[in-house]
Amino acid sequence: QASRKTKKKEGGAKRAQRASSNVFSNFEQTQIQEFKEAFTLIDQNRDGFIDKEDLKDIYASLGKTNVKDDELESMLKEATGPINFTMFLNLFGSKLLGTDGEEVILNAFKMFDPDGKGHIHKDYLKRMLMTQADKFTAEEIEQMFQSSPIDSSGNLDYKAFCYTITHGDEKEE
Repeated sequence: QASRKTKKKEGGAKRAQRASSNVFSNFEQTQIQEFKEAFTLIDQNRDGFIDKEDLKDIYASLGKTNVKDDELESMLKEATGPINFTMFLNLFGSKLLGTDGEEVILNAFKMFDPDGKGHIHKDYLKRMLMTQADKFTAEEIEQMFQSSPIDSSGNLDYKAFCYTITHGDEKEE
């Protein structure tokens, strides 16, 4: 049975490897090792990929045998390709790092930009972040501004900033 699965995935292996390897830089070596151990536990047939059968097996080992196929397929569809270790790290890394999607973050910034200019003055943003809801410290604001695209007038380009938050600063490459 394992050889059938391996043949089925030969073509997909290259697609999965293209998943951003940048994700490794988001974690300490010990965290990556823990993810690898979790991946190995889930990859029941040890073919280097997590598929529907692996998910069924891991659920069964936890005592849950009535998992529906459509639930498992829904889980697998969260990935953009076959789930090898890099893809696994991408999937769970973004969830564990707590980063919202780009659109969610963009919509939050748009609340501070009723005229839809695409930028917010840094002083206004600083005042809002330090006085509302989960208040930021001055140090946290300063740290955020260090990696923010702020023009000479003091305006934060929040669209570019949202992209950096969700995709990383890819200009360095």
